[in-house]
Amino acid sequence: MINFHLDFSIPSFSQKINYSQTSLFLGSCFAENIGELMQKHKFKTTLNPHGILYNPSSIAVALRRYLKNDWLVEKELFFANECWNSWEHHSRFSNPDKISCLTEVNKAISEAHVALKNADWLHITFGSAFIYKRDSQLVGNCHKQPQKEFEKLMLSTTEIVSEYKLLINELIAFNPKLKIIFTISPVRYVRDGVVDNNLSKARLIDSVHQLKSENVLYFPSYELIIDDLRDYRFYKDDLVHPNEQAINYVFDKFSKTNFDSNTIDLLEKIKEILSAKNHKSFNADTETHKKFLTTYFERCKKLQLENPFWDLSKEITYFSC
Repeated sequence: MINFHLDFSIPSFSQKINYSQTSLFLGSCFAENIGELMQKHKFKTTLNPHGILYNPSSIAVALRRYLKNDWLVEKELFFANECWNSWEHHSRFSNPDKISCLTEVNKAISEAHVALKNADWLHITFGSAFIYKRDSQLVGNCHKQPQKEFEKLMLSTTEIVSEYKLLINELIAFNPKLKIIFTISPVRYVRDGVVDNNLSKARLIDSVHQLKSENVLYFPSYELIIDDLRDYRFYKDDLVHPNEQAINYVFDKFSKTNFDSNTIDLLEKIKEILSAKNHKSFNADTETHKKFLTTYFERCKKLQLENPFWDLSKEITYFSC
């Protein structure tokens, strides 16, 4: 029989993830994808307080802000595209009002400071080894400004490892219980060119493997997409971003290898609840549908009582209708 699928074993973490723990996700849009699935399935998750970040240096800048609760000041903002913006932050913080922009940025930093202090797991997804500088200042987001304003450089493996060895020590000193999980985004940055994208990914992979330790772990998201699935049908139409099926596949692998057995059982119950919530009845006034709602209303109340770390208020309200 010909095998068209390369399956490989994934080493599980010595410590398992469970629902009573909290996670902080930082990094590329793939971190957003997995972090959103964690939130959707009721894990206590803080997701990208700076917005999407791609390169290790910009992620490090964000983490050091969280460590020190270091707020931005007005002079660190700039005006473009009819909005005030931060070179460190994603454009979701951009705002026509300067004070509103600064307030939201600093509110996110303060919340991230608390989240990092309390987190059991820090998930960091590197997307690219390329960085951009403007007047020698590192830029996390170019905010659609002219390319000629920026200097583009590729970080070396040595630079990444040196910076993160220091940063990891700072993080563990700040939160001794913290475990750090590195992943590499499978998103192809074809704007850098296919060859340079592969070189960039190689440097990121080499770096995180040099950083691995008892508290610093690696999950092969990149390899699951590139080597396991290995087919453009698992990408969106742009052939760059993994599609929903691929993202769910990675999350399934992540949960089965790194969640404890009780958490896996609870995850299946949450999936059932969410599936029921998404069910659309053709005849909402029938006794059958009313019984369906009552059944899941009672099930949600029971699960909420048994698992106080969950917030099933929205589901309970939905099924009470």
